[in-house]
Amino acid sequence: MPDWWWWARSSAGAIVVAGRRIAPLQVLRGMNGRLIAIGDIHGCHLEFAELLARLELTSDDRVILLGDLVNRGPDSAKVVALAREHRLTALLGNHELRLLKFWRSGDTKSLKEGDLATCRQLKPDDWAFLDRMRLTFEVPELNTVCVHGGFLPSQPWQKQPAEVVTRIQVVDARGQPAKRADEPLAPSWADRWSGPPFVVYGHTPRPEIYKLKWSVGIDTGCVLGGHLTAYILPEKRFLQVKARQRYWVRKD
Repeated sequence: MPDWWWWARSSAGAIVVAGRRIAPLQVLRGMNGRLIAIGDIHGCHLEFAELLARLELTSDDRVILLGDLVNRGPDSAKVVALAREHRLTALLGNHELRLLKFWRSGDTKSLKEGDLATCRQLKPDDWAFLDRMRLTFEVPELNTVCVHGGFLPSQPWQKQPAEVVTRIQVVDARGQPAKRADEPLAPSWADRWSGPPFVVYGHTPRPEIYKLKWSVGIDTGCVLGGHLTAYILPEKRFLQVKARQRYWVRKD
C-alpha cells in the first residue's frame, strides 16, 4: 500500500482512511431474528467453528464479532475465512487496528510480536474484510451498542475515537482511558458506565462473564484456555465453548 495511507478521526467524528470518510457506526433497525455477539476469538478457529455450529444460525440472525479475531491463537486466517463464509459483521479491535495501520503504511514500528506472522497468513479478501470493520454496532430497538473495548463514561459514546473504543479497559485518576496492566488499581470503565445504552463488549479477558446493569463483558479468554462466549439477544442468553487448550500465555 502507498505510504500516504493513514487512519485518523475527522473533526466530525468519522474515520478517515486515505482521505476517504468512513462512518464508524453501523445501525440495525427492524430486527427480526436474534442478535448474537461473540467475544474475542484470537485465532481460535476450532472453538469458533464449534460455537457457530451450536448456535444453529438462521437467515434472520445477525452475528456481531466484537473484534480481535486475529493474533495469539493457532490460525487467524481460518477465523477470518469463517467470518467471511458466514457473512458475519465484525467490529474493529485493537489487534486489527494495528495490522491495518501496517497494511496501509508498510511501517512496522507499531507491530508487536506475532503480528507479522498473522499478516503473512492473510489473503487479499481477508484484508478487505478487516478494512470494512466498523467501530460500533447499534441496535436502537434493544437500546444496545456493541463495541470491542468500551467507552469513556465522561464523553458521548458516538464521538469517541478508535484509539479509545478499541483499547480502553480502565479509567485512571485523571479520567483518561488506560490499560488494566498499566493501572491495576483503577476502576473498569464499565463500573462507571451508567447508561444508556447497554454495552456489549470484549477486549478485557476475565475468567467469567462480567455482567452489570448497563453492560456485559464477554471476553472470557478463549486463547488463554478459557471459553469463547456468545451473548444472544433478545433472550439475554449466553452460550459458551471451552477452549481445547491454552494457546497463549500473558506476559504482563
